[in-house]
Amino acid sequence: MKNTERFSTRVDNYIKYRPHYPVAIIPYLEAETGLTRHTIVADIGAGTGISAQPFLDNGNKVYAVEPNKEMREAAERLLNRYPNFTAINGSAEHTTLPDASVDLVVAGTAFHWFDQQAAVAEFRRIGRENTKVVLMWNVRQADLPFEKGYEKLLHQYGTDYKDMQHRNVGASQLAGFFQPGTMQEKVFQNAQLFDFPALKGRLLSSSYVPEQDHPSHIPMMRAFEDLFGKYKEQGMVKFHYETKLYVGRV
Repeated sequence: MKNTERFSTRVDNYIKYRPHYPVAIIPYLEAETGLTRHTIVADIGAGTGISAQPFLDNGNKVYAVEPNKEMREAAERLLNRYPNFTAINGSAEHTTLPDASVDLVVAGTAFHWFDQQAAVAEFRRIGRENTKVVLMWNVRQADLPFEKGYEKLLHQYGTDYKDMQHRNVGASQLAGFFQPGTMQEKVFQNAQLFDFPALKGRLLSSSYVPEQDHPSHIPMMRAFEDLFGKYKEQGMVKFHYETKLYVGRV
């Protein structure tokens, strides 16, 4: 399956159950990038619009570049109330945006899909002078017993979970992406609380989780129900995240 098609059948769960970004990222980016409400933002790999939302709420004009048709159309439905929102059929390597047309480039939980060299060239092309790039992830933690059990479940049943690189991206891996001496790193705390249906939706929103026609789906769901039953408190479990931001020039 092409990377751009991996989430086509998971849009509804992605919209409902993926974590959003803390509002605290906006004042941080104001200080680090000079972000104002007049800043024009290119959100690359925008998906259903989760990463665009904080900037739209801030009053920014956002070009949401997303190659997956189903996710892009979902973003258009969800965010059409914002006059400053425009969905673009494009990719990190070919955004279709004009030269020197944006002030800030953002990628939320999408960077690991990019061809990095081609993306750098494209970001330089579309960015104005001194444009910065923001890469951000909600990194699910695996320190507590329930979180460790969930991580083990993904390794056991995930179709290609061990090949996913998003959990391995950090400062050392990004050193060659940003210009030397320009990268700043910031971490925020984030969390989600789930009942069983919501946790199931969160699980099924991931592209590496086997769907109903896969032979691993039924045994995975049995193990998943057991995991929830073991660790639920008042019918709920909690995911802790570190929201990681990397800001710099390319």
